[in-house]
Amino acid sequence: MIKRLAAGLMIGATLATVALPASAAVDNDLPVRWNSGGAVWSTNLDAFKTFIGSGDVTDRGLASGISRSGWSASELRTGLAKPYSVDLVGVSNFLYSDAGVKFLKNASRSYFPYWSQSTYAVESLRSSIIASSVDGTISSAEIMGNLPVDYRLADTCNTYDGKQNVCAEGKCVGEAQCTSLLSWYVFLPACIQANQLTGPIAAVRPEPMAAPAPAPEAIRGLW
Repeated sequence: MIKRLAAGLMIGATLATVALPASAAVDNDLPVRWNSGGAVWSTNLDAFKTFIGSGDVTDRGLASGISRSGWSASELRTGLAKPYSVDLVGVSNFLYSDAGVKFLKNASRSYFPYWSQSTYAVESLRSSIIASSVDGTISSAEIMGNLPVDYRLADTCNTYDGKQNVCAEGKCVGEAQCTSLLSWYVFLPACIQANQLTGPIAAVRPEPMAAPAPAPEAIRGLW
């Protein structure tokens, strides 16, 4: 039963990705386009993989993001690569719940698909998180790598401020750690792990039938 349910959830995640507009239906190669005013700088996925794997910073946008993250480069590498144990069904139950949708909207304050922006932000991020949970673990690096489309961090005059709502109230220290994109990524998988709904799903059971009335005793003859 659980295997069938997990398979259904994967199909649902795939359909959610397919439902994105045709202009955005491309493989993700640019997990961050740093958008500040009229300036745009794109950091590709390989630059993040290189940084996480070896510590080498080969991209100026990534270098700027690291310096503004509130973490040292070493701390970021560890945080982005750290795996967290999760249950696929529990993660999906949360992300499709009312609380989960609210969480995803809150997580997409300034970071969302490049072309469609906030229109498909919930569906896009949810599909990435679910795809990253299939093997029973989740990490920031996996979520970034499973984004279905290119993403931007928007800082555009009065519309978006380039800040993210980091899901770590009381855990992050200072404005940079509590608002930067890379710090948001560091905390995201831990928040997913903490909020997954892994309790048993209540089965729908019919109302119990009333017990039949006891049969009357046989009438005994007088002889």
